[in-house]
Amino acid sequence: MSSEKKYMTSPPNLQGMPPGVPYIIGNEAAERFSYYGMKSILTVFMARYILDQSGVLAPMNDNESYMYTHLFVFGVYLLPVLGAILADGFLGKYRTILWLSIVYCFGNLTLACMATSWGIAVGQRVMLLIGLILICLGAGGIKPCVSANVGDQFGDSNKHLLSKMFGWFYFSINAGSFISSLLCPWLLSNPRWGPGWAFGIPGVAMVIATLFFWGGRKKMVHVPPAGLGYLKETFSKEGLLTLGRIAMVFFFILFFWGLWGMSNGAEWTLQAEKMNLHWFGIDLIAAQVQTANPIFILIFIPIVNYAIYPAIDKVFPLTPLRKIGIGLFITALSFVVIVWIQGQIDSGLKPSINWQLLAYAILTLGEAMVSITGLEFAYTQAPNSMKSSVMALWLLTVASGELFVALVNKWILSASGHKLTAYEYFTFFTWLMLGAAVVFTIVACFYKYRTHLQSQLTPDEIATEPILHGGTPS
Repeated sequence: MSSEKKYMTSPPNLQGMPPGVPYIIGNEAAERFSYYGMKSILTVFMARYILDQSGVLAPMNDNESYMYTHLFVFGVYLLPVLGAILADGFLGKYRTILWLSIVYCFGNLTLACMATSWGIAVGQRVMLLIGLILICLGAGGIKPCVSANVGDQFGDSNKHLLSKMFGWFYFSINAGSFISSLLCPWLLSNPRWGPGWAFGIPGVAMVIATLFFWGGRKKMVHVPPAGLGYLKETFSKEGLLTLGRIAMVFFFILFFWGLWGMSNGAEWTLQAEKMNLHWFGIDLIAAQVQTANPIFILIFIPIVNYAIYPAIDKVFPLTPLRKIGIGLFITALSFVVIVWIQGQIDSGLKPSINWQLLAYAILTLGEAMVSITGLEFAYTQAPNSMKSSVMALWLLTVASGELFVALVNKWILSASGHKLTAYEYFTFFTWLMLGAAVVFTIVACFYKYRTHLQSQLTPDEIATEPILHGGTPS
């Protein structure tokens, strides 16, 4: 009996939320706890805590740690191209997610072992490299499939819930991120716990994510892979035109992700170290300030969906691309605040961390418009056999943004002449984001929408579909 016959292979004809959605969202919350917890301390670990094989502190300089962080994230968001081929063409989304989640778990285990005596003897830089490569491979299987898999649970009867579902999906991402981005920097900075626990707790979360996903296997729709026909359709004239049409829009979003990456564990964190971190009677750790992002996203998701969008729509009809365009302009505004903060620091002042929290609030508002809308746009505009592939294309914008920022930092490290100051560095990215937003607005005017959803079980098929009623699959 093939694995596809054990489970539903098309969405049930329901008006409400599909039964598999809670398992997928719960899995995503735990996996994002793992990823963002590890990423929240990665730059600081390399720049402040990493040891040589003798156990002596041997930190990287700031730009080197920036570069390696952005290269790691580039790998995380590039390898989904391979994961999408596996999922859409050969294994299916469920098996791709499950098997490569196990690889992900081994990556976390390797990072947690860096603090052991044998981990130091092997070399923390070597252990770090192996662990990050395994996490990149695991994430490559998971990332293009999870959001496509949750979209596969819906059909025409409940497609009106897609926007809300992707909002809650993104909510789960940031709920996990919020908790781990507070906890892991505290564990890293506390001598009682240190790097072993700071990297180990995200590993435990990844194991939980994997088990939770496996536990919901009988509740989910398992869309079968398309086999070799997937490659034929993808690389056909129509398939390439579809990818090119969508890529034309996605190109400009890579600049958003490049700037967003600076706020989560890298440039903004090291800027925060030079600010007054005393906040309402609490002395914050610089790496904890980035938790403002998931806190604000949890606040902004309902506000944007139920207040801001309806208000704008009354005077200016909103489309997905118009929402994204507004978000890009807002992102540029957040960096205006960062440039001002850097100017104050360069003048010898120590501005309050409240100013960076303001920048996080503005950036997160832009994120709510760009990222959540982008997930829905990527899913609905993709042909049914190419859902993971187009989602991988969306993730490639993140990889490209991170690579671009990494290359800028590499240039700074190798420049023999004038090197950018921090003020010039942030100013450059501010103008870049503004320019990208302007050009995106023009290009988006010419895009023609084509919505694709999975075919759905008919009422007669529901009555005879054993899995829906708890019967034994034939």
